[in-house]
Amino acid sequence: MEKTYKEKKPETLPIVVEPNMVLRKKAADVAIRDITTPKIQKLLDEMKAALAATPDGVGLAAPQVGESLRIFIVSEEAEEVDRAEKEGWERQSKENPAVKNERPYKKRPWRYYVFVNPVLKNSSRRKLMGPEGCLSVPGKFGQVARHERVSMEALDAHGKKFRRNASRFFARVMQHEFDHLKGILFIDTAEDLMHIPERKKEDDEK
Repeated sequence: MEKTYKEKKPETLPIVVEPNMVLRKKAADVAIRDITTPKIQKLLDEMKAALAATPDGVGLAAPQVGESLRIFIVSEEAEEVDRAEKEGWERQSKENPAVKNERPYKKRPWRYYVFVNPVLKNSSRRKLMGPEGCLSVPGKFGQVARHERVSMEALDAHGKKFRRNASRFFARVMQHEFDHLKGILFIDTAEDLMHIPERKKEDDEK
């Protein structure tokens, strides 16, 4: 899933983009015994590096790097977005449009939460509409209804089971990435879908 803020980072593994069919496959479970193997640990490291290298990413699923496995990661930056909203950044940005494109928190190296074989356990009846984009669907944005709160069980990078309860933006990111594991893209359910052409290199240099 994409966030709004822009920042250049080094290039690494390419992100698979639509209409690549790996994005439409139902991903396979990872055997618990395989999670700590060099192969899966290398994949997790590559996914973290790929997400860190994107200017817009806060979440990434394994199919987005070409591996049809039930794994996704979420950057702790998603938590910062929720904190910023609680502190009134959303209200301030509406009152003063000049702050909309400013990062409302200090940028730093982020930790990444690993979800292997995630299972949705609970979700709120209430849903919230919100803007979404996707690294695998570049240039497209739309409004998507997501559960305000969710609870997921998954295995971590060490193969240990855990439960994550989340709300608002972090919950939205989890649901977005969980959809990737089912072969679902946000454009399948988005309303008011818009296409925003990527800026040309010469525009960035002006």
